[in-house]
Amino acid sequence: MDLILSNLKIAVPEKIYLKDPESSDLGKRIIKHSIILINDIGFDSFTFKKLGTQIGSNESSIYRYFESKHKLLLYLSSWYWAWIEYQLVIETHTLDKATKLQRAIEIVTRTIEEDSSFSHINEVLLNKIIVKENSKSFLTNEVDQENKDGYFVIYKRLVYRLRDMIINFNPNYKFPSSLASTIIEGGLHQHFLKNHFISITDCKDGLSPTNFMKNLVANTLKS
Repeated sequence: MDLILSNLKIAVPEKIYLKDPESSDLGKRIIKHSIILINDIGFDSFTFKKLGTQIGSNESSIYRYFESKHKLLLYLSSWYWAWIEYQLVIETHTLDKATKLQRAIEIVTRTIEEDSSFSHINEVLLNKIIVKENSKSFLTNEVDQENKDGYFVIYKRLVYRLRDMIINFNPNYKFPSSLASTIIEGGLHQHFLKNHFISITDCKDGLSPTNFMKNLVANTLKS
């Protein structure tokens, strides 16, 4: 899989950025250090001025790539879900329908390990940001318009792929889209609880969010 991923370019919807950060060294440094800085101080405290200081560049140079920090978060979120989607496609395409669904749950809920295929992106830190900050990319007043503009197309496509696996496994189940989105969002939420509210989750002591989601899906899809 590493060889395949090394030849791929993660495609993010073009409307999210003003200039493709993958097209220049500065753009890649913006992405690399924004991930580090947001992980360190949180998205609310993050500013382009602080990022400019981090990368030794003017704040105005960052605005040539993204018109706001919200658009930057949308970019990071879209990149992450596209990266997950590539893994989902590559790791499940030869599997039978039952094994495929189990493997898919693992992929969208597992603890992330760094992928050396993308040297300017630390996927471990990006996953931590997605767990903590992903909801801020869509819990806005502009969400409906941004949805129409295609900002969430990658995330939705990932949900559709998982939904189709659920349908293939159990065509009679009435809520495949709801279950698919619950697996993805629930996995993030359980990772958050495991790290910050351990008293209200059972995901600890060898029981991961993946274990929980597999159990939930298995019991939900029983004939």
